[in-house]
Amino acid sequence: MAERSTAAVDVADNSGDEPLTAKADKATADGPAETQNTADRSAPDTERDRRSDGSGTTAPELHSGHKLARRYRLEECVTRLDGFSSWRAVDEKLRRAVGVHLLPASHPRARSVLAAARSSALLGDPRFVQVLDAVEENDLVYVVHEWLPDATELTALLAAGPMEAHDAYQLVSQVSQAMAAAHREGLAHLRLTPGAVLRTSTGQYRIRGLAVNAALRGIRADRPQRTDTEAIGALLYAALTRRWPYETDAYGLSGLPKGVGLIAPDQVRAGVHRGLSELAMRALVNDGATASRQEPPCTTPDELAAAVAEMPRIRPPEPTFTAPPEYQRTTYQQGTYGRTQQGLGAPTAPVVTPPPPLQSRTGKALKWTVAALLIAALGLGSWQVADRLLDQRKGSETTPTETTTGNDDKAIKPVKALKLAEATEFMPSGYGIKPELAQNTIDGDADTAWITAQYQNFAKFGNRPDRKQGSGIIVDLGSVQRVSVIDVDMYRAGQKTEVLAADKDASNPTALADFSQRLTPLETAGSTLKSTLDKPVRTRYVLIRITELPTDGSSNLFRGGISEIRLKG
Repeated sequence: MAERSTAAVDVADNSGDEPLTAKADKATADGPAETQNTADRSAPDTERDRRSDGSGTTAPELHSGHKLARRYRLEECVTRLDGFSSWRAVDEKLRRAVGVHLLPASHPRARSVLAAARSSALLGDPRFVQVLDAVEENDLVYVVHEWLPDATELTALLAAGPMEAHDAYQLVSQVSQAMAAAHREGLAHLRLTPGAVLRTSTGQYRIRGLAVNAALRGIRADRPQRTDTEAIGALLYAALTRRWPYETDAYGLSGLPKGVGLIAPDQVRAGVHRGLSELAMRALVNDGATASRQEPPCTTPDELAAAVAEMPRIRPPEPTFTAPPEYQRTTYQQGTYGRTQQGLGAPTAPVVTPPPPLQSRTGKALKWTVAALLIAALGLGSWQVADRLLDQRKGSETTPTETTTGNDDKAIKPVKALKLAEATEFMPSGYGIKPELAQNTIDGDADTAWITAQYQNFAKFGNRPDRKQGSGIIVDLGSVQRVSVIDVDMYRAGQKTEVLAADKDASNPTALADFSQRLTPLETAGSTLKSTLDKPVRTRYVLIRITELPTDGSSNLFRGGISEIRLKG
């Protein structure tokens, strides 16, 4: 397996054993064993972890400090069941934390685990926790994963309470798009639980255990796309209500009341976003339309991602600012300065009133002298100012000013930096690359960027049919503004780029045809893209569009992006 330099992986999912659906005893896990009948769900985790898969194969008896391939040092066993074990380990070669799944080479699922791990590694999608190595060695099979130290399980996020509408929207949008991409490559998850979804410190969601979790448990499904779609619907339902959409409790969440059936999230909790509530029902009720609206069910991640894209965008809540405390005037009288402490019996010193200043004959003479000097200084200063103004007026009659054009009534307006209200990813096909990183292009920090995925063989986004029009960033100025200067820091040189603007009357443009004004030609840009327009344009939306990507460390790998966008007008 080729080594990857991405940040560290995946640990076992210890967050629940209930099936994903009422009939989903087929689901897999990357953690504690999932029981096969309802009565067995009450068994403690420690008891379940001691069980084997019934084939007589037990997890390899390894210990902390054991080293695999003279490189991966095992640190802590997080799961041991079904003949395999999962560990937190250290890659001593690259000095980073990793996760490792171990099972004997004689295990009946060893070959399927190796095949699943290698298929997942070939996907190379950064929205999934990456498989770094998959090896059979010394009668052992082990799979090495990334470890994400800054990520938080969705299970922990839901323990704090239901999500805001914007956070739930980002969850279902990113997860559905990621799973749609995986299914296009023939990969399924089959146990997409709250423990399998992580949120990084940047707000990006990562999915762990793609294909591998199912292989470790020997899980298969007749309709894998439908299984994963319903799982995403359950995640959205839990995010909106903090309830599991089935009668059984699972993953630290309470199930629905017995006998009432599946009810919409907005009937479970007040204040739930109506559009997201209906979307969750469309993903969960795969046998027909929902009761609230006659919309078709979503049976594949592609359909669910398309339904999310059709929804009006849910913006993040406005930040709340606390009012500063009222100003408290501080004077000597508010404290004890100059006062007698109570109870000491000392008399209060009399306050002596000073005489009015400068009331003597000498004082009066001094006041008149100072007044005369001030009057003389003011007179001299006024004469000098008037003389300078007259000189300037004479000069203006013979020399034209630099602030006027041929028409005296049109003054050249000064150029100023424009405030950029929002940045979104240009995705005419409806599928984004990394929409959650779009705001990095207008955050004022050159070290953050919107970066594309890595594409193979073709600079035009891998010649993917959904990327024929390229990608890029759409900048929303908040209102119609006058744009005259463009200054863009590119993620790297060599990207074929152009800048377009929508008509001033456009509203929420998303297609290429919506951007009718060309501001720069389509050409290969360097590390920066700068242009001063001969004639300023009036617009609200500006598109920095990328059609071809530069190489990324190899002649057949391509990647690009945008670091920072600045507009003036």
